[in-house]
Amino acid sequence: MDPLKEDFRRFLFMLWRHLRLPVPTPVQYDIGHYLQHGPRRKVIEAFRGVGKSWITAAYVCWVLYCNPNERVLVVSASKDRADAFSIFVRRIIEEFPPLAHLRPEPGLRDSTVAFDVGGSAPHQSPSVRSVGITGQMTGGRASKIIADDIETPKNSLTQIMRDRTAELVKEFDAILMAEEDLKALGINRAEVVYLGTPQCEMSLYNDLPARGYAVRIWPARYPESADRYRGRLAPMLANKLEQDPTLGTACNGRGTPTDPTRFTDLDLLERGASYGRSGFSLQFMLDTSLSDADRYPLKLSDFIVLDTSPTVAPVKLAWGSGAKQVINDLPMVGLSGDRWHSPMYVSDLFAEYEGCVMLIDPSGRGKDETGYAIVAMLKGNLYLLEAGGFRNGYDDATLLALANAAKRNGVKHIRIEENYGGGMFTRLLTPVLARVYPCTTEDIRSSVQKEKRIIDTLEPLLNGHKLVVSKKLIEADLKVEEPAYQLFYQLTRITKDKGSLLRDDKLDALAGACAYWVEMLGADQVRAEEDHRNALLDEELERFFGDVDHGPVHGKTGPRSPSWLNAYGSLQGLHGKDPKGRLKGA
Repeated sequence: MDPLKEDFRRFLFMLWRHLRLPVPTPVQYDIGHYLQHGPRRKVIEAFRGVGKSWITAAYVCWVLYCNPNERVLVVSASKDRADAFSIFVRRIIEEFPPLAHLRPEPGLRDSTVAFDVGGSAPHQSPSVRSVGITGQMTGGRASKIIADDIETPKNSLTQIMRDRTAELVKEFDAILMAEEDLKALGINRAEVVYLGTPQCEMSLYNDLPARGYAVRIWPARYPESADRYRGRLAPMLANKLEQDPTLGTACNGRGTPTDPTRFTDLDLLERGASYGRSGFSLQFMLDTSLSDADRYPLKLSDFIVLDTSPTVAPVKLAWGSGAKQVINDLPMVGLSGDRWHSPMYVSDLFAEYEGCVMLIDPSGRGKDETGYAIVAMLKGNLYLLEAGGFRNGYDDATLLALANAAKRNGVKHIRIEENYGGGMFTRLLTPVLARVYPCTTEDIRSSVQKEKRIIDTLEPLLNGHKLVVSKKLIEADLKVEEPAYQLFYQLTRITKDKGSLLRDDKLDALAGACAYWVEMLGADQVRAEEDHRNALLDEELERFFGDVDHGPVHGKTGPRSPSWLNAYGSLQGLHGKDPKGRLKGA
């Protein structure tokens, strides 16, 4: 027996040595072992940078080494990514001495996207072919399908996109060779191998077990408990964690790195700071359990979607969640099951807004944005008129754009977070406003943890269905290429954990603008309650005075001063009167 054919890990070791790479790590060997001995349909989820694509490219070479008649289809989210995989396989065959007999012979197909290997039987399908997930997959057959990173942030952003990708991968079953064809080529079995890291909480990889796939997960750190992976944690790691539970709580509770040769604790700590808590949980911990509704309290379904003008709005709205209110043609970046809703009732009476405020969250140049949100109020409902962000810090274009946004929406008051330059942004914006749109400004400062403050402000408003947003704003927000910078992506991904979002500038601005109206509404309610109490007291006193007996006093006619009224006068002397003539402390 050929020792290289017996165990893929031997082949992997020799190839890594030829490529002058470090000796494969235990995690890499474990992935290689699962590729060879795992079930026919498998999903390999491993943290970013572990080398799963390289290992699988080596596995494709090994499969062809064992049987040149194998037919491999490589599928990725983009054709360029799939082509890069097949080019790497072709180069290994060309340069690795044990594979010299597989080099394409004259007359065989030999291109970067489709080639035959030496010794393969004539067949309609090439030995190796690469294609994008939305490309021409039909028309060929394969004994092995490698789905390498078919889920990306772009194609998994909305539920519609996720559903489309889920439908496309069903084509794999039609492409796999039948048992009879496999036997004719001397192939033991057909396989489908998914490689990837979850790009969203409702990842396609979570749905594959229902289609008969086995999922195995290799996170970058040992988790505190294997339960969160629902039995999918790699046995190699699960067994070690069971023998030594401190692996999941070491490194100040972060967990010991599972592959310290590649990523040390410090390296992972730096990557966690860069990705943010939720991003690191997906890309490195492969943990999609964060989609629990309790951890993501803000839902798009609690908004009312209604197109309104910058000046007037209906005096009354009613939120509804029935089938008639669900908006199916509007892109949605929320978690699974979330939906946009139109109102169930809209009054035919319109009125001007009672006020309009703009909040600006300044930032310097760099990856952070200067976020802003404009929110108007009418009859207790808040209307998000406009929101956006600028990455140019405090340059003239940004200042002018903010002033024009305030003018466009008839803003009455501008609040500015004082977290940048101690009020310097306000001093820069004031002369621009004076020239373009004179408006009052106010510097504010917050000391409460940002995530908690945002949720505590927006959650009650959304639960009460008091926030109204237009389709135009939703569609404009989706045009922002990077999801992390989209307002509604930020809103649906925030948790109360510190650092849960990598970017939160627009969401922070929205919460700040809404907080202004919450404060105003709260003050109005207190004032209304006081006025109501005073009105009741006035009414009671008037009724009491009306019941006074006006009989003769000391044999003379005229009004008689009752004893309670004398007491009232005494109280006046003791306590005095308030501005409305009522007794203080009465």
